[in-house]
Amino acid sequence: MRYVIAGGSGFLGRPLAEALLAKGHHVTILTRGRDRDDRGVSYRTWSPSPERAAWWTHVEDVDGVINLAGSGIADKRWTDARKADLRDSRIQATRALVAAIGGAAKRPPVFLTGSAIGIYGPQPDHGGPLDEFAAPGTDFLSTLAVDWEAEARAAEPLGCRVVLLRTGIVLARDGGALQKMIPPFQFFVGGPLGSGRQVMSWIHRRDWVALALWLLERGDATGVFNGTAPQPVTNRDFSQALGRALHRPSLFPVPGFVLRILVGEMAGPALLAGQRVVPRRALEMGFRFEFPDINTAMTDAVRQH
Repeated sequence: MRYVIAGGSGFLGRPLAEALLAKGHHVTILTRGRDRDDRGVSYRTWSPSPERAAWWTHVEDVDGVINLAGSGIADKRWTDARKADLRDSRIQATRALVAAIGGAAKRPPVFLTGSAIGIYGPQPDHGGPLDEFAAPGTDFLSTLAVDWEAEARAAEPLGCRVVLLRTGIVLARDGGALQKMIPPFQFFVGGPLGSGRQVMSWIHRRDWVALALWLLERGDATGVFNGTAPQPVTNRDFSQALGRALHRPSLFPVPGFVLRILVGEMAGPALLAGQRVVPRRALEMGFRFEFPDINTAMTDAVRQH
């Protein structure tokens, strides 16, 4: 089978491409770089514009299109310009892919697009579980995700099975939030963020990849799925699990006001506010997590190279 991935060189796209290759599929990654072929993957230049372009031919007669394009939420401080980039990089890429799907004579049967649990908005520490049927929030991350998903849903009238994978904190040592959290622990100054009571909804990267493959293969999987493990934990428990995995203490909390000084507006919704998100639909449909609890997941993630 043939799959196209936008954002296929990133933290999630790269291992997903490798997993597809391991299953015998052909993978094309849409890239801003030059055309090339490397270890079984075809890299093809694209520009995320909804105007017809040469790269549209790569969406023709494939078995699925996967959209993981978008600037990293926590890569830089949130200025007005950065927030505009976070929005544009997602909206424009998704709109361009849907336009290419619509322009194909033989359209792909499935369009899987990344989204984020930030759509649910900040939640009180004692809040109940948020499944795929929970209402969206009203803050920046919520409205960004709502608009992002709306662009993807435009592929539904084109005959595509649209899958919206709302991802939580992905655990892997070589990127994402965990890569940034490890250094303080290595220097014995790691600990909870703010009160530590905020709930973190996480997923081991291997489970995320397995879930994405499962969603691609199941013809009855459509709509929203939460890409989180079934057991969310408090930030304090998350930090303690990281400390144990690194054989380091988790004793030094970072006050909320310090985080706001360091990272600005992003500290509120991304670091200090929690969300108790659960993967209700995946569990009900029979998906099984390899790493359902934080301690085994963290130990494995930290040992990755």
